[in-house]
This record gives sequence, C-alpha cells and structure tokens, in this order.
Amino acid sequence: MADLKVLCVENYPEYMSALKDMLESAGYQVMTATTAAQALTMVQAHSLLGVVLEFDLPDATVAAVRAEMKRIKPEVPVLLFNGVGSETPFFFRFFSSYFRNFERPETVFRDLEN
Repeated sequence: MADLKVLCVENYPEYMSALKDMLESAGYQVMTATTAAQALTMVQAHSLLGVVLEFDLPDATVAAVRAEMKRIKPEVPVLLFNGVGSETPFFFRFFSSYFRNFERPETVFRDLEN
C-alpha cells in the first residue's frame, strides 16, 4: 500500500501527528491540512485515493467542505470522523479495508470482523 496517497484533515495540530502516524503505519503516504481552505486546495491539486475529514473545522462546515470535495473529484471517497478517541483505531481499520476492497464493498465488513 506504499503508493496510496491520502489527505488527513484535522484542525488540532496535537492530534494530527497521531493520525498521520496511524495512517503511515498502515502504508499510506499522508498529506495533511488543518483548514477547509487548505484541504480543498490539496484535493484540487493532487491525485488522492481518499480523504479523512474532521467534523470540526475552523473555517467551514464539514457538509460544505465534503460537498465541494465531491464536486471537485467525485470519485475520491471522503470519510468523516469526529476527533481522536477510542474508536479511532477501528475507523482507520475501516478506512484501510475500504481501500483494499473498494471493488468488493461486501468484503469490507468481513475484514472488520476479524
């Protein structure tokens, strides 16, 4: 998975490092953004296989950001999350499984059961 480029959007710098480490340890090349404006610029300028997008952004609503990302690149999945917590490792397992099995979505849930 070393060639998988994803964008991680998290407005709290103290959490960004942990999120980036989790994604990189799963084999992703990680780009980061801390604002909606940065994230939208990166989605437009780069080839991405996915985006993980924090709900709480300082400069826009998550619904507006996600809608604009999907307008720019409708084929790029945008997965929303709400901060770092006990569910974060499960979220990233889901994210990884989704990319490994994007052509067979029914496999994603079987992966998560293991």
